[in-house]
Amino acid sequence: MAQYIFHKADTRGHDYHDWLDSKKTFSFGDYYNPRRMGFGALRVLNDDILPGGKGFGRHPHDNMEIISIPLKGSLKHEDSAGNKAIAAAGALQVMHAGSGLFHSEYNNSQDEVAEFLQIWVYPETLNTPPRYTLGDLPADAGKDRLHTFIAPDKADGIYVRRDVWFSTGRFSYDASFTYPLHLEQNGVYAFVIAGRFSVDGKELEARDGLGVWDAAAVEVKALSDEAHILIMEVPMNIHA
Repeated sequence: MAQYIFHKADTRGHDYHDWLDSKKTFSFGDYYNPRRMGFGALRVLNDDILPGGKGFGRHPHDNMEIISIPLKGSLKHEDSAGNKAIAAAGALQVMHAGSGLFHSEYNNSQDEVAEFLQIWVYPETLNTPPRYTLGDLPADAGKDRLHTFIAPDKADGIYVRRDVWFSTGRFSYDASFTYPLHLEQNGVYAFVIAGRFSVDGKELEARDGLGVWDAAAVEVKALSDEAHILIMEVPMNIHA
């Protein structure tokens, strides 16, 4: 029988600084909640806003897959492996921290805010070589379809060092789909970016999240126009 965990948007942690406004679904940084340490291999889901010219100064990471999805504006990335890039809304960046590296992420604009989702996934194997990938969300991202943009078998190099599937879509009112899980031991975390959805009969509003496991498939239906959802399928065991 399917099991669920529901996180309302207004129950998330909230860190506010002059350089960052961050809503945290899971325990992270200044927000500590022992009941919210992640969802399987999904460790972090932060909803971040950077004012103009502000951002994360140079700092280290290791042994984590760090995915950034810009929703508005653009991010300026630099790291100790020599990578420099601009990731704008519609793009996707993946940093395999591996054995360790330093990086910074700043709002590329001095005047406009940048909004992005910061997502961390535990890797399958520790201490692998660091790697950075910049790509685009699906170019054919038409309405009323779910589009997978991270998967183990993707040919365009956008992957993480874990068997996970990330998909997104924009839907009109009453559009629906069935999401079949790829692996029996996986779970799905659905995060509503905008609008409202029903996920297995449970109503979610913007920035709500629902975890589902012990299920073969998940039923999803849009309850509003311009509804935007992120589906993250991850192993429920944190380590291999």
